[in-house]
Amino acid sequence: MIMALDLGDARTGVAFSDAAELLAGQAYSITEHNKEKLLEILCQLAEERRPRRIVAGLPINMDGSEGPRAHGARAFAQALEDACGVEVDLWDERMTSVMANRILSDAGKKRGKQRRQVDAVAASLILQSYLDSGRAARPLSR
Repeated sequence: MIMALDLGDARTGVAFSDAAELLAGQAYSITEHNKEKLLEILCQLAEERRPRRIVAGLPINMDGSEGPRAHGARAFAQALEDACGVEVDLWDERMTSVMANRILSDAGKKRGKQRRQVDAVAASLILQSYLDSGRAARPLSR
């Protein structure tokens, strides 16, 4: 199983693959502003669910450059890997929030309810993209 994250300032989307690592499955959002507390929550989830890998979205700018948000995501991913002992892969998350909003709008979700669900849907999109790439099948680097 693989766990995916869409890191945000206020909410973090979390998604889990199926056991065969072919499809994104369960997804939800965690509301936590404090990054240290979020780290604890995610490590607890990793301990309970035992993913063999965590995929965290990397917010790359549309021109391919990395700004402060990408640097923050890299630092958080390293802290997560160190704290949880699970390998963390970073994955380009460009346009996932836009696609997630579109999916929710097309499903008839009202704008207010979308905000609560968009991070979970974005985490699912990050995870499915990662799974479709075949990268999940590669052996762990450890």
